Amino acid sequence: MNILLLGSGGREHALAWKIRQSKLCSELYIAPGNAGTESCGTNVDIKVSDFEGHKKFCLDNNISMVVVGPEEPLVKGIYDFFKADSRLKHIAVIGPSKQGAQLEGSKAFAKEFMMRHNIPTAVYREFNSGNYEEGVAYIQQHATPIVIKADGLAAGKGVIICQNHVEAVAEFELMTQQAKFGDAGKKVVIEEFLTGIEMSVFVLTDGKNYVVLPEAKDYKRIGEGDKGLNTGGMGAVSPVPFADENFMKKVTDRVVKPTVAGLQKEKINYRGFIFIGLIKVGDEPYVIEYNCRMGDPETEVVIPRMKNDIVELFNAVEAQKLDTVRIEADSRAAVTIVAVSGGYPGEYEKDKIIEGLDLIDAEETLVFHAGTGRNEEGAVVTNGGRVLTITSFDDSIEEAAYKSRANLEIIDFEGIYFRKDIGYEFY
Repeated sequence: MNILLLGSGGREHALAWKIRQSKLCSELYIAPGNAGTESCGTNVDIKVSDFEGHKKFCLDNNISMVVVGPEEPLVKGIYDFFKADSRLKHIAVIGPSKQGAQLEGSKAFAKEFMMRHNIPTAVYREFNSGNYEEGVAYIQQHATPIVIKADGLAAGKGVIICQNHVEAVAEFELMTQQAKFGDAGKKVVIEEFLTGIEMSVFVLTDGKNYVVLPEAKDYKRIGEGDKGLNTGGMGAVSPVPFADENFMKKVTDRVVKPTVAGLQKEKINYRGFIFIGLIKVGDEPYVIEYNCRMGDPETEVVIPRMKNDIVELFNAVEAQKLDTVRIEADSRAAVTIVAVSGGYPGEYEKDKIIEGLDLIDAEETLVFHAGTGRNEEGAVVTNGGRVLTITSFDDSIEEAAYKSRANLEIIDFEGIYFRKDIGYEFY
């Protein structure tokens, strides 16, 4: 079958790499893709939310399946767009409906969903500019730290952990009164701060059945020791040592099952990935957030560990036969480390030539492109804040991390930076 994959980051390169291995994939197209996805298929110059562009391309190229990488087209309703069109509705779309994508698109929707289905999460309240004074009063009597979340999509930057009441009120005002995150912050969720260790669980559901993919833990802070500004993610490890069989049973029973059952009970059409951001408090799982797609850079360790044919999985999603599937995973540890542009997550420059990519041993290490492109001379150059992710396998997280670091030392571009301590607490 011919498959169209939407997106241009490291997540999409990892998905393209996996899809390309499937015996069921005839042609793979990536829209818009990057310099790395070129090795997996054909890049197509169509933006991720250009639905009319996708329609024309699918009809012209006999596309049978669309795999949606990022959240934006899902929240904007690409699934509904395809299913409402008589010429497109036969095409399988791997991703939830617009209503289902609200699990990520609206923090308030997600929290209300968790409350309705008794899914463990932090205590919270919602506010907006209309009840601003009430929100200020709530913050001033709230225990610190305080978590303030913009309700909508804010490019991964809409969650602020405030250490005192003055900071919290200031952030609340910036979001609701001064549109710090635009429309995304018109509504704000204020919730208690949970102390524990975070991890991510990934579920693939056909709306009725589900499978749980390998878990992962990512590292958001720019600085070593988890210090400094938040980023889109500086690295990830899988498996997660503290997520033992007993803990994962709690996650399945208390979070995964009621989430999938809740979607079905509320007749929310959901056929795709559910990313569950968890925090382990003591020995209990609490949900921090849902995403309606795979994480990045977690995909770069989760997908390489999977032994299944991913297109077979996607076909089972479309046919609602995931109950016939068993996930098989590589028992080795995988560690990915992200190389970023100098200045990230603040201002950074693009178009820096990347050297050393041809020196990486592909048998030992996988290089997934995130923010890359080509210049007029055809050289691979930087084209984003997060540029590359380097994934290695070994018997332990420490050994896999060492291998990824060693390979990153081979790669160079002006201003390159990466954390040298990914997975540090598991060494």
